[in-house]
Amino acid sequence: MTKDAPGMRGIRSRNEDGRLRDKRDDTHMGTVENKYDRDFRVRSDKQLGNFLRENGIASLNDLIQSDLGKKS
Repeated sequence: MTKDAPGMRGIRSRNEDGRLRDKRDDTHMGTVENKYDRDFRVRSDKQLGNFLRENGIASLNDLIQSDLGKKS
C-alpha cells in the first residue's frame, strides 16, 4: 500500500476540495482506543463525536496528539 503523505498510514479519503475527510462522529471509542493503543476510560460504545464535544477537543488528531489516554 502506498502512503498518501509523509507520516501517514496508508491512503486517506479526501473531500472534493482535496482536504482530508474527518473521522465519523459515530465511531466507537473502543475502535479509537484499539487503533491508537490508548485508554480513555470510557465505555467502548461511546461515540467519538460526543467524547470530543464533552472534552472540548476539536478533532481526532488533536485527541491523539494530547496526553489524554496515554498508557504508561
